Amino acid sequence: MCALVALAFLIPLGVSLRDDVRDEALADAARRSALVTGALAVSTEPAAVRRAVEATGDDPATRPVVHGLGGDETGGRAAEADLQRARTEKRSVVTDVSGGVLRLDPVVLDDRVAVVEVFVPEADLDEGSGGTWLLLTAVAVALIGAAVIVVDRVAARAVDSTRGLVKAALAVGDGDLGVRVEPSGPRELAEAGYAFNRMADRLVASRTDERELVADLSHRLRTPLTVLRLDAEGLDSDDTSVGSFTPAELDRRRTIRRIRQAIVTLEGEIDVLIKTTRKAVAHEAGPAECDVSEVVRDRMVFWAALAGDQNRPHRVSGAQLRIPAPVPRAELAAALDAVIGNVFRYTPQGTAFEVAVSRRDGYVAIRIDDAGPGIANPDRALRRGASDQGSTGLGLDIAKRVALQANGSVSIDRARLGGASVVMLLADPEATPRQVNRFGLVGRMAREAREQKTSKRRWPRQRPADD
Repeated sequence: MCALVALAFLIPLGVSLRDDVRDEALADAARRSALVTGALAVSTEPAAVRRAVEATGDDPATRPVVHGLGGDETGGRAAEADLQRARTEKRSVVTDVSGGVLRLDPVVLDDRVAVVEVFVPEADLDEGSGGTWLLLTAVAVALIGAAVIVVDRVAARAVDSTRGLVKAALAVGDGDLGVRVEPSGPRELAEAGYAFNRMADRLVASRTDERELVADLSHRLRTPLTVLRLDAEGLDSDDTSVGSFTPAELDRRRTIRRIRQAIVTLEGEIDVLIKTTRKAVAHEAGPAECDVSEVVRDRMVFWAALAGDQNRPHRVSGAQLRIPAPVPRAELAAALDAVIGNVFRYTPQGTAFEVAVSRRDGYVAIRIDDAGPGIANPDRALRRGASDQGSTGLGLDIAKRVALQANGSVSIDRARLGGASVVMLLADPEATPRQVNRFGLVGRMAREAREQKTSKRRWPRQRPADD
């Protein structure tokens, strides 16, 4: 296309320049003819005419020749028919001859018509045309080369944008939803790039929502599973190694054992599923906040019903106002369920418990107290992060992970109810940054709890256990 445009412009220009050279040569011939014509108008003497002819130039081949004055007329190139035509029409005649062009100008004298012939060589007609055509050819080549470079750069942008879009699409197809493109190139490709980025963002959001749904469903399944486990633990012993049993009793005990083992296995699988999905969601969605009071109230709706079934006195305090924490809602709910679930699992039915929420010194504190036997070695339990009695990581391990995620900690002390007191500290996102010893808050809370021991006790204290 660029070559056609260049040719369409340069060829007419070259022809026009050639015509200008031809017209200039003919005009020069007309000027020389006019010198002789003027001399004839003054005198027809051969000497005067000869002087006028010699004055037109030094080249004998291009000097005018006068026809019709009489005498021998030599050196002319014009045919008699052309001369007669000029005399008859009494106007200038331009005719082609071998080697150039003739200009014939008639001059009317008293009794006759003379004709002045001027020869223009072919070289004068095409003077400089070769160089002109070479120059135009060079200009055409330069224009075409520049156009090719410009088109190549423009096309390269479009090609690069297309390749980037294809590469990103293949990456998304292979499962890398984090890839994005830098929209560039023509407007249509740039719009396609923006649309691709929006599609990738939507895919990430959809996958995150899907994983959150899976984790939420798993979490909801784990809660009634805790009830089932507690009911299974209330069944008779499944020990078949001591004593003699009837075949029916032996089958019943084995069935109880299988039920308990299946519950433990299912509980572990659900916990792995929750941890995996929560980790993926946290990696994709980034940090999040939740209202601690709302989460505590929501989870206590379930645990209060279960506590009623087991005749467990319970109380919730400090969960009336909004208290933000830098952890996802589902993870905080899982940590609460894990710690409260340990209360139900490792304390006898009828044991009271309390959940308290407070906010000070740049931290949000969630305290779970119980009136059970307590934990004889809190440091060992924290180092362990799990129970020795078959826990699948639903206790202190989950609580510690959530607390560390929120730049906090977990501590264990003696509760004012007589049992264990598990305190989760979470950094307060709305607090003024300052250096605070988070363990000082734990110490003060434990000290305040001990100071309240002298007040009237609602529930009896029981003998400590290991976990």
